[in-house]
Amino acid sequence: MASSHSQTVLFSILLFLSLHQACAKMTHLNFYFHVTDVQANATDYGTIIVMDQALRDGLDENSTLIGRVQGIQAAVGKDGSLETMFNFLFLNEKYNGSTLAIYGRAPLGTTIERPVIGGTGKFRMSTGYSLAKPVILSATRLVYELNVYVWTWKLK
Repeated sequence: MASSHSQTVLFSILLFLSLHQACAKMTHLNFYFHVTDVQANATDYGTIIVMDQALRDGLDENSTLIGRVQGIQAAVGKDGSLETMFNFLFLNEKYNGSTLAIYGRAPLGTTIERPVIGGTGKFRMSTGYSLAKPVILSATRLVYELNVYVWTWKLK
């Protein structure tokens, strides 16, 4: 009896994975998250910051604006780590008006991995993950290189 149940579960998992592979499209996005109004106390425990920052296609602060990062971050760890809730709002021609929702813990000083928990527009029903690597860290400016891997269901 247990064997039959195990086979059914295994079959269901394999079927789901096959359908996901056949019905989902993977997109890799690469862009830069520019934080220009750095606050000195942003990592003090309990601090909450609301943000609206630039997403650009390059490191330079004058590179093409492709979107905005809008959301909230809170200093939740005594070690200075942050809890982040961001929406990436795309303004460029290809993804104009679409969003990606990213949520998760952000330990400082290292590459930050967070899940993509959804999206709208071209990213409707998306899932995936993001990797944010700090590339410029100064007293007045932070820039993170983001690589985002998104799987979106092919609805049409």
